[in-house]
Amino acid sequence: MEWLEALIMGIFQGLTEFLPVSSSGHLALAGNLLGVEDPDKILTFTIAVHVATVCSTLVILWKEVSWIFKGLFKTGKNIVPSPYGIKSLNEEQNYVLNIIVSMIPIGIVGLCFKDQIEEYFSSLVVVGVCLLVTASLLSFSYFTKPRTKEHITMGSAFVIGIAQAFAALPGLSRSGSTIGTGLLLGNKKEKLAQFSFLMVIPPILGEALLDVKKIMEQGVETAMSGISTTALLVGFVAAFLTGCLACKWMINIVKKGKLIYFAIYCAIIGLATLIWQLFF
Repeated sequence: MEWLEALIMGIFQGLTEFLPVSSSGHLALAGNLLGVEDPDKILTFTIAVHVATVCSTLVILWKEVSWIFKGLFKTGKNIVPSPYGIKSLNEEQNYVLNIIVSMIPIGIVGLCFKDQIEEYFSSLVVVGVCLLVTASLLSFSYFTKPRTKEHITMGSAFVIGIAQAFAALPGLSRSGSTIGTGLLLGNKKEKLAQFSFLMVIPPILGEALLDVKKIMEQGVETAMSGISTTALLVGFVAAFLTGCLACKWMINIVKKGKLIYFAIYCAIIGLATLIWQLFF
């Protein structure tokens, strides 16, 4: 992978990680069109661009991240009713517990089915079908108007976590699945996008650590054989900068309820991918 290809792939990763159009699906399509080896098999590149999007999240949502850490270890202040039956929790601690609950499904999938899921990344037919599923979910969340809940509950966090686990499939958007599911459950738009982006940080870092372990097992020289250091840095910077833009943009989009446009986009790309694979 040369620096120009890394630039394009980094831009794709940064934009599609936050926008509800599936980063994994678009990276598979981009890699196929560019003739580049699947980036999910180039571990160093995969780690770099995913860590870059985590950094984007921390930069854009630093106020929320700082709020969580400042209140996480406080006791006896800002105590609120806890959905867990724990009377001494404050709002920040409740928020962290919701994130932990949301991680359970993706943790099970990542530890038990990671290798099986990675096999689907070579099939653009799977990508096309999953993009259509993403379009359907976004459409349902747009037209369905459930009663709005004041807070994200433990049950909602777990169901949103299940949606995130299914989004491990290429073409099924993680942000689209989690935000769309959250909207169907009646959660507030203003809080849902932030929760969706923060809840993915631990799983991404966890997956990165597993990939680092693979790199150590196969050797750094072997892992770097498919990409230069310059290309790696270019991909990281591209993913970080575009990730910052996409994260901020997506939060505003969710607040305004404009997800239907992404449903249309995913439907068009999904159909085009299936037609391309099945008939040409």
